[in-house]
Amino acid sequence: MADYKLLRKLDLKNPWHLLAVGLGSGLCPKAPGTCGSFLAMFFCAGLIMCPWYVTLIVAVVVFFLGVKACNEAEKAMGYHDHGGLVIDEFVGMFIAILFFPQGMWYLAGLAFVLFRFFDILKPFPVCYADKNIGGGLGVMVDDVLAGIYALIAGHIILYFVL
Repeated sequence: MADYKLLRKLDLKNPWHLLAVGLGSGLCPKAPGTCGSFLAMFFCAGLIMCPWYVTLIVAVVVFFLGVKACNEAEKAMGYHDHGGLVIDEFVGMFIAILFFPQGMWYLAGLAFVLFRFFDILKPFPVCYADKNIGGGLGVMVDDVLAGIYALIAGHIILYFVL
């Protein structure tokens, strides 16, 4: 975890910086990744009400915007993968809800728990991506992988519960 004084180097009037910190959720002094995932959970509740392909499109678009936003924020801070950069949590959460039964908005809570579990645990290849891929892409990829783990675990749970 890096010094949170680095976040002061960001200009929240800059849309790239604001996006990188998850619309401000990454500015939480404690557990910014959890705060970002928590805010993303509310977006997920809305996305679960939509067809699966809408969620997929949103995840892909936010991924590419997130790479650019994190590149810009990292340049401003002079630091790689600062904990306050949480747009990657949003993408991971969006992936975690893919193909959930449409209309079951409350399953966003399940996605939150599973995504946080895998994002913190960082099983292979999440840990590898976290340590070996640089720039905005590196910020995003490990959470994409954690989101895929959460997606698989979520569907296994849903298979046995529904």
